[in-house]
Amino acid sequence: MKGLKKQRRIQIVLVAFVALGLSTALIGYALRDGINYFRDPSQILADPPGPTEVFRIGGLVESGSLVRGDGEVVRFSVTDGAESIPVEFTGILPDLFGENQGMIGTGTYVNGVFVASDILAKHDESYMPKEVIDSLKDEGLYQEPGS
Repeated sequence: MKGLKKQRRIQIVLVAFVALGLSTALIGYALRDGINYFRDPSQILADPPGPTEVFRIGGLVESGSLVRGDGEVVRFSVTDGAESIPVEFTGILPDLFGENQGMIGTGTYVNGVFVASDILAKHDESYMPKEVIDSLKDEGLYQEPGS
């Protein structure tokens, strides 16, 4: 009788481990499309992503690069101080979007141009996305707000 109880416990533990492993694999599979990695322009030029990979780019909108095209098409360059990437966006930009301002865009890198599907801009005078601040600090270009 004792041997049967012990065998039953071992079976339950094994089934629990298999269920845990299977559920972890299914969660990872479901989330793989929802994860957008952040890259700055230097990282993109050093290791270009595939044309179907969706990721986020961040940096400062390069001064003098903002060009409004026909309709809602907007072209500009994003820089991290060392490198810059041309960006094309079709849509309405946030109100606080402008040159020399921090931004993050989501989209794909196709033929040397980042085609953005979504653009986020800073939301007040002193805010800049953490990823952009970290990138600018790495390049030695970050300045505290108000300096």
